[in-house]
Amino acid sequence: MVPTGRDPLPPAQRWLLTLSCLAVVLVTASMAALYTALPEIAADTGASQTELTWIVDGYTLALACLVLPGGAIGDRYGRRVVLIIGLVIFSIASAAPLVLDSPTWLIVARVVTGIGAALVMPSTLSLLTAGFPEERRGTAVGLWAGVAGVGAILGILGSGVLIENWSWASIFAAMAVAGAMLAVAACTLPESVDTSRSAMDPLGAVTSALAIGAIVVAAIEVPVRGWLDPVVIGATVGGLVVATAFVVIERRVTHPLIDIRLFADRGFGSGTAIVTVQFLVTFGLFMLVVQYFQLILGYRPLVSALALAPMGIPMVVISVIAPRMAERVGLRITASAGLLAIGAAMLMIARVDSHGSYLDLLGPLILMSAGIGLCTAPATAAIVDGTPVEKHGVAAAVNDAAREVGAAIGIAIAGSVLAAGYGERIAPALPSLPEAAREPVGDSLAAALEVVERAGPPAQPLGDFAKSAFMHGMQESAFVLGLLTCAAAVLIAGWAPGRRRTDRKAETVPSRG
Repeated sequence: MVPTGRDPLPPAQRWLLTLSCLAVVLVTASMAALYTALPEIAADTGASQTELTWIVDGYTLALACLVLPGGAIGDRYGRRVVLIIGLVIFSIASAAPLVLDSPTWLIVARVVTGIGAALVMPSTLSLLTAGFPEERRGTAVGLWAGVAGVGAILGILGSGVLIENWSWASIFAAMAVAGAMLAVAACTLPESVDTSRSAMDPLGAVTSALAIGAIVVAAIEVPVRGWLDPVVIGATVGGLVVATAFVVIERRVTHPLIDIRLFADRGFGSGTAIVTVQFLVTFGLFMLVVQYFQLILGYRPLVSALALAPMGIPMVVISVIAPRMAERVGLRITASAGLLAIGAAMLMIARVDSHGSYLDLLGPLILMSAGIGLCTAPATAAIVDGTPVEKHGVAAAVNDAAREVGAAIGIAIAGSVLAAGYGERIAPALPSLPEAAREPVGDSLAAALEVVERAGPPAQPLGDFAKSAFMHGMQESAFVLGLLTCAAAVLIAGWAPGRRRTDRKAETVPSRG
């Protein structure tokens, strides 16, 4: 972790960078770690499909709702102490399923783990930005963003290794041990705190949590219920109403949770949008390709995880150098190029069919990882640079909230388009099936393949037809995500700032605290 072309980092900064990166990897890996374990969890605990969804998404929901207040708490009371408390909560909650393994307790444990993660994630970035001088900050933030982006892949890979050798409980044990070790190690870091110690904003904290929570719940429920379901519509409308109330409150209070004027800064505003879109597409992609690997190519969970591993190398390497590129040519060029690469990769994936191979996906996956590296680290740096130094905890929380909301919406879009495409293509086959088989075959490819396996070789044509229907839905989903990303690239080309002036300071927007 030595910046190329510069003097080696002092040991204290190297240690801070190492711990911050390890902690953020743990938080992001935990988001995706259970993807490969869901079948085993269902078999051992009797969890329904709805319960499995909330075992995964309870964590994301709590993290997304509380990350903004978590960043503000760190700024006021100390980023190191909040990081340690968050890691302790994360570790204890991760260990709970080892003794309380009913579906309800698993959901509760994941929600509490997400609360701990909401304290950890903004603290890692704000500790970095406060602990590094301005000339080294871009490289540190770039590496942090790179490992944060690759964390989900590492989570899928690590859980695949554990499932291959032990039970699903080993995933929770590993997260608990990792959290405890990092909590102990974090005690060696120096404290970092906002010296102004502005008053907290309880109304802002509550309304931000409710607004983000309602929108994330709507996104989680869309693939199951559909876009026009009353619950989805109610949660979406409620979230937008509360978000409006949050904006009104933040404009009027003396010490807001976040100064809404920050979003008028082109770097801060466009950076937030870039991070949101990148995570939206990334997690939408993971939802599609993990199923493709396992259901179409027949890969085991570990092999599926290894198939995603090549994405990590260009993502991290480019993330380290991308902030320097953005300083020279501007956020506009690097981010637009990155988003265009991601969009092109998704459009290439949209052309893969059921007769494709892993090599047909490898090129687009590498291109996508390069695009992620190009746009994410400069976007995170722009969010941080657009905020006064004493408010970097809240800036980090905005960055993290954008990631979580983007991930939830991406899964919702990918899942709903995939379900609609699959349902459209599989529908002609349903009337000829026995009554008991129609619902599972119509629900998903995984359920259809289970029906085929029970029925034996005579049902193989149904399996082939279901795979073709799945690929139709996957192609449509990838196409929608690709078009959305390309449209975002055009928007960012007109919105994001060009090359920054060398005399530009972080205090772009004056603090009201």
